[in-house]
Amino acid sequence: MKVVYTLRHRLHHPQFELENGALQEPFEHPGRAEIIRAALAADGSFEFIAPDEWGTEPIEAVHDPGLVQFLANAWQEYQRAHGFTHDVVPDLFALAGLRDGMGPASEPEAIGARLGWWCFETTTPVTQGTYDAARSSVDVALTTADLVLNGESVAYGLCRPPGHHAARSVYGGYCFFNNAAIVANQLAESTGSKIAVLDVDYHHGNGTQQIFYDRADVQMVSLHGDPRRAYPYLTGFRDEIGAGKGRGTTSNYPLPAQTNDDDYLAALTAACGEIASFGADMVVVSLGLDTYFDDPISDLAVTPDGFEQSGALVRDLGLPTVVLQEGGYATDELGENARRWLLGVSSLTPDRPDRA
Repeated sequence: MKVVYTLRHRLHHPQFELENGALQEPFEHPGRAEIIRAALAADGSFEFIAPDEWGTEPIEAVHDPGLVQFLANAWQEYQRAHGFTHDVVPDLFALAGLRDGMGPASEPEAIGARLGWWCFETTTPVTQGTYDAARSSVDVALTTADLVLNGESVAYGLCRPPGHHAARSVYGGYCFFNNAAIVANQLAESTGSKIAVLDVDYHHGNGTQQIFYDRADVQMVSLHGDPRRAYPYLTGFRDEIGAGKGRGTTSNYPLPAQTNDDDYLAALTAACGEIASFGADMVVVSLGLDTYFDDPISDLAVTPDGFEQSGALVRDLGLPTVVLQEGGYATDELGENARRWLLGVSSLTPDRPDRA
């Protein structure tokens, strides 16, 4: 299997995150990608290639161009305004209630306030190299998709930073640009095909859902911890099924704590059935490995065997498959968990839709 990877991900290297009222070392850090890379490099089944550069046009097809421009300049602007700060986080958030009854707000001028205009939470610092790393993650994702369009039955993008929490006009949840959504949109627009996004991260892919909520050509199917207890708390409920032309193209499977292999695979089987019923031509997998039983910020109970069987269920869809890395924070086991999931999916040999 071809693996797309770049060292540029290391440019995003926050020193802390603010969570549960305390500063702590980031769960999302450069070591995650390096651990996965090392595990795959030690297995002769994987071939590494560098990404091509794709520019900002595919990003701005999904995200507000203002978000792209903001992230390109935010760290430098903050330094000019406040002096050196390695990690930059919002001081406030632009919640609608601040101007309730007074009409909508406009984007503020002060950089501290603009951070809270574009970011929705406190665990996602902007560092000096964040924008370049986020751009490189998109390049990895789009190059992976291009491999599949050009004949690979399945390919894996070792994306970092992850992407699925980034919505059209906000970043957060360790995510800046939504790699899976950018790829799904690019595939749908360039081929005229129906694309399914299968999100198996523990945390609901709120950004991907929001971006495609009213689209009929892109399906979003997600298995995740029940948002009544799990981040991002406000999305991922069963009654969220899409709107307008997209009604019926969103499906959520909120899972109880300690969901084991058997129950997880049963839910994934049902999710794959929905993808088959949708008539998808290709599938984009947001591969979160934080469903692992020993993940430090999650509470499901999937084992390495469960990961390999999960990959095999996706393989059995018989669809060209783009796999993009999202979360997974049990660093000692992360590489092996990724390897097992990818081995499960790697024997895929489907027919591919014609390119437009």
